[in-house]
Amino acid sequence: MRVLLVGSGAREHALAWGIARSPSLSELHAAPGNPGIAALGSCHPVRADDGEGLLALARTLEADLVVIGPEAPLVAGVADELRHAGIAVFGPSGAAARIEGSKAFAKEVLAAAGVPTAATLERPQAPCVIKADGLAAGKGVFVCRTQDEADAGVDAAVAFGDTVIVEALLEGPEVSLFALCDGRHAVPIGSAQDFKRSEDGDAGPNTGGMGAYSPVAWLEDAEGLVERIHQPVIDELAHRGTPFVGCLFAGLMVTESGPKVLEFNARFGDPETQALMPLLDCDLLEALAAAAHGQLGGVTLRTSGDAAVTVVLAAPDYPERSDYAGAAITGVPEAEAGGALVFHSGTAMRGDTLVTNGGRILSVTGTGSTVAEAREHAYAAAGMIQFEGVRHRSDIAAAVDG
Repeated sequence: MRVLLVGSGAREHALAWGIARSPSLSELHAAPGNPGIAALGSCHPVRADDGEGLLALARTLEADLVVIGPEAPLVAGVADELRHAGIAVFGPSGAAARIEGSKAFAKEVLAAAGVPTAATLERPQAPCVIKADGLAAGKGVFVCRTQDEADAGVDAAVAFGDTVIVEALLEGPEVSLFALCDGRHAVPIGSAQDFKRSEDGDAGPNTGGMGAYSPVAWLEDAEGLVERIHQPVIDELAHRGTPFVGCLFAGLMVTESGPKVLEFNARFGDPETQALMPLLDCDLLEALAAAAHGQLGGVTLRTSGDAAVTVVLAAPDYPERSDYAGAAITGVPEAEAGGALVFHSGTAMRGDTLVTNGGRILSVTGTGSTVAEAREHAYAAAGMIQFEGVRHRSDIAAAVDG
């Protein structure tokens, strides 16, 4: 099977790593890819949001499957352009991707599907959560416990777009729950917990994610949760004539009255995917292709029973700036030789030298029989990698038992 993977982040590198393990793979291509993905396949200088360019590339490559990683091209309808040309795509249509692209639309779908979520408030009265309606790269949500924070949250959310959603503040631990979907079926692929704040102790501003671990052992009956939360949404989107094909990612808050949806995303998470992929004990490519062709019925996605912890190595000024370029990176081969997986995000090649080129530079994943063991391996590997100003949180999965 010839595969074209769309995207350039660590999530896409992790997907490429998983796909490359499949005996069904004949060729792996990426657009635009990154230096890590280039070690697994061929990278092409086509932007992830260039639908015409991707269609031309897919036709030239005679791609059997296109896998779209990032949310922006999905919301923009890139999958539609490819499907209309008869190309199999793992990734929802623009209409179905509105489940992520518009929080107001997501609330409407959740209400119609009868899936529990936070109550919508008419005005920003603390305590509350204020959300930008559209895409905000994981940075458009503001938890407000005082009225001053609520007033500031509205101003910050408006900066991402005119529409703002105000919700009641829920309390409890958060968890990410993922399912592969073929328009009719939702099949669990795993759970993870990510760490969005930039500093230890969940301090500092929100980021795209500073680390994650999987699985979340305290989450009870993940398969039953997918049946109660993902499946009704899949059914509702199909009823509306916009079937969802791809990865449906539910961000849940486990409250005293049970799990409630904080948000839905229309793709794999980042950095959660970097922790999920090493735990799969099945053919990822075959599962993605089955989803794209509407054939997930009866498919089960097995995991190894091990644990994984991912630590993100970030630029010194991230998340205020995401353009840290040109600093030489050392230690990646040593980290990989020790058994860690190092997924590239904000990297580039300058001649023969790997250099920084972004805000979140690398995701370092360690595995083990327990979260504690995986965490030890991840941090040992992260410590081997250096670039000027490198920083990471030191408490990813530190409070997890086992």
